Amino acid sequence: MSSLPDVPLSVLDLSPVSEGNSVGETLRNTLDLARAAERLGYHRYWLAEHHNMPGIASSATAVLIGHVADATERIRVGSGGIMLPNHAPLVVAEQFGTLEAFHPGRIDLGIGRAPGTDQRTALALRGPGGLSAENFPEHLQELIGYFTHSEARGVNAVVAEGNQPPVWLLGSSGFSAQLAGRLGLPFSFAHHFAAENTIPAVQLYRENFQPGVLDEPYVMLGVSVVAAETDDRAQFLAGPSGLTFLSLRRGRPIALPTPEEAAEYPYTEMDRAFLADRFGSSIIGSPETVHKGLEQLLADTGANELMITTMVHGHADRVRSYELIAGLKS
Repeated sequence: MSSLPDVPLSVLDLSPVSEGNSVGETLRNTLDLARAAERLGYHRYWLAEHHNMPGIASSATAVLIGHVADATERIRVGSGGIMLPNHAPLVVAEQFGTLEAFHPGRIDLGIGRAPGTDQRTALALRGPGGLSAENFPEHLQELIGYFTHSEARGVNAVVAEGNQPPVWLLGSSGFSAQLAGRLGLPFSFAHHFAAENTIPAVQLYRENFQPGVLDEPYVMLGVSVVAAETDDRAQFLAGPSGLTFLSLRRGRPIALPTPEEAAEYPYTEMDRAFLADRFGSSIIGSPETVHKGLEQLLADTGANELMITTMVHGHADRVRSYELIAGLKS
């Protein structure tokens, strides 16, 4: 088996809360995985903002980024992403300016416009008549503006001035793809849950790209991968992610169940069809199977970087999956 094409591999971590684990254990597992990712040669380690979900502990994303950066030495650490409609741009600039000042050259600021939660929770975050995704381009420009001083503006993010980390746009459709292209920003696409839009969005990004921050387009794809020694073992470990998503869709979010619970669950034919469609883009299997899947994805999209997300119940199994994937580069 030949090695993968020479593109960086990175990690997207939602800090999954497994059934039977506390939030404290989960967050310590995130730090352990970050250290392992650095040791294995992963390029960056991103945390994602989600709220009001029993199975995800990365809601205080900027706080968690600071701890991960403290626990590591070289790997880039950032947000995948911060959901800008949930926050005042000034606050985000202050948070990430502070992070960059503590860890110069290691912080990434990935920005998204989805709520990262349900509408009721979004209202609790934003308040009545609060921030809205409708003004996302304006708020993005406001955020970027706070990293430089302005006498005319009269309001400045003092800690952010001169401490701007690279800004990325995240997306699962064409809107952010076009905006990232027009602003000349790097673009990260959520292939792991919007695979039907991957190629059209990447094409839109490249077609709309105008040199700005970057001279050339740069595409990173989020990819759901579970690797184990055999295909059967990987499929078994991947089961809890499907059951978790099915429960969320029914309005009853849960912590990540054990693979045994997921295997024994009485799925209907409709459930199985839904999960097959939802997780059809996931790459699950032995190192050889994963190698073929990632190689094909790179051939289809021409992506510059892949960001791997792995949602399994056992921490040791998650670390092992990332070890096997890293081994595909050698």
